Amino acid sequence: MSAWNRLKNRLIAMLATRHPALAERLVAGYHPEPSAGAIPWAPPGKPLGACKVAVVTTAGVHHAGQQPFDMVDRNGDPSFRELDGVTIGSDFRITHDYYDHGDAERDLNIVLPLQRLEELRREGIIGGLARFHYSFMGHISGPHLATLTGKHAPEVADRLRGADVDLVLLTPA
Repeated sequence: MSAWNRLKNRLIAMLATRHPALAERLVAGYHPEPSAGAIPWAPPGKPLGACKVAVVTTAGVHHAGQQPFDMVDRNGDPSFRELDGVTIGSDFRITHDYYDHGDAERDLNIVLPLQRLEELRREGIIGGLARFHYSFMGHISGPHLATLTGKHAPEVADRLRGADVDLVLLTPA
């Protein structure tokens, strides 16, 4: 994808954010990939106050020292970034041309609400927070969908299970 196309995508995202009618027209032209069967749902196995929570976002958030998401491939980037919940608030970048992330850059809690979840933990509403959280880029299509669903999403799920996470908050961008 050329620099011109990246600039065009950023401009469209900015205009769609500021002009709801344009956003509605863009959304009307979007056709999601069909799901393969029912979406699995698993109720929590314990009270919320005893659950460890992690966040998975599609906001394109990553640590400053991590490789940015690939914005050149027009099919997106199906990889993920592991985010250290302790340091991400002071050490983050957002690499994603398909939404206006100006507000999220000013307040990361918009797309990665770790401070709000920490407040819930202190109030005893949730049991705890995982140390690591995960970020994907929200625009993934074509051949990368199989890589996302067959490789990277299961790897993140395995990591979350390995960290004894009980609940995952999914935050789109």
